[in-house]
Amino acid sequence: MPIVNSQPLFCSNFANYQFVNRMIPASELIINPDGSIFHLHMKPEQLAGNVILVGDPGRVEIVSGFFDTVTHSSHDREFVRSTGTYKGQRFTVLSTGIGTDNIDIVMTELDALANIDFATREVKPQHRTLNIVRIGTSGSMQEHIALGNYVLSTVSVGFDNTLCFYAGRETAGLPGFEEAFIRHMQWGRKMPYPYFVKSSDKLNRLFKDFTIEGMTISASGFYGPQGRVVRLPLADPGMNAKITAFEHDGRVITNYEMESSALAGLAALLGHEATTVCYIIADRKAQTADSGYKQSETAGRHSINHLIESVLTRLTAL
Repeated sequence: MPIVNSQPLFCSNFANYQFVNRMIPASELIINPDGSIFHLHMKPEQLAGNVILVGDPGRVEIVSGFFDTVTHSSHDREFVRSTGTYKGQRFTVLSTGIGTDNIDIVMTELDALANIDFATREVKPQHRTLNIVRIGTSGSMQEHIALGNYVLSTVSVGFDNTLCFYAGRETAGLPGFEEAFIRHMQWGRKMPYPYFVKSSDKLNRLFKDFTIEGMTISASGFYGPQGRVVRLPLADPGMNAKITAFEHDGRVITNYEMESSALAGLAALLGHEATTVCYIIADRKAQTADSGYKQSETAGRHSINHLIESVLTRLTAL
C-alpha cells in the first residue's frame, strides 16, 4: 500500500525542496489536455502505490499477465503502462525504455502524479511515498554470479551524469566509495564523475532471500561504456579488469546495467522507496551470454517470469 506522511521523506538536507505554495509553470510540468502527465499519459488516480519498472515495453504485458484485474492501460513512445490488482493490492507496471535519461523522465513524472495537485500546480501538503522496483537484465562481473542468477542492487554506481544536475547529489551519495573507486580506477579527468548511491533498505529486505546482494554499475551505453569492443577501441582497455578487482568495505562490483543509479538516487531525493533486481543474461568474465533468455521466459525457477512473480508476491507483504 502507498505510504502517506505528514512530512516528506527527503534526504536530511532536502526538506526545503518541497516547494510548498509554489505554482509550477506549464513549461516545467506539462499536463496533457486530457489531464494526464506529458510522457507517461497517466492521470494521478491511475497510479498505484506499488510500481514495477521494466525496460522492454513488451514485458509490460508479461507482468500485467500476473494481475487479477487490469483497470487502466496506455502507451506513448517507449512508455507502456498498465494498472491493476495482484492478490488484492494495486500495482502499476511501466516500461521505461533504455537508459538513465528515461529514468529521469519516469521518476519525475511518477512523483508528480503522486505529490503534485494538477489543478493548482502546487505540491500537496502530505507526501505520498511510492514503492518502486525495477526488474531488468544484466551482465555479471564476478565469477560467483552465474547466468540465470538474480542480483539485487543494494548499491548502484552511476557512470551516467543524471544525478549531478540535481541539488543534493552529495547527500544521496556514498563519498567513501566514490573516492576509493576513483583512486583504484585512476579515473580520467575527462570521464563522467561516478557516484555511488544506496537503494531502499525496506524493499531490499523483501528480496534478499532469493537474490545475490550486488553493487551494480549503471552505464551510459551498452557497448563502450560497459567495456565492450566491437570496432572502436576503448579509452581505457583495462577498465573492466580494474572494475572486477575493485573492493571497498567488503563490497565488490557485481554487474552492469543501465538504469539503477538514477532510480536509486532520484528516489532518495524525492522520498520514495526504490530498488533494482536483475536477471543475469551475460557473464562478462567468461564472455558468454544467454541470447535466448526470452524464449525461456515461461520456464520454472531462474527465469524472468519467476523473478517477476517473486517480486510481485513479496510486495504484497507491505
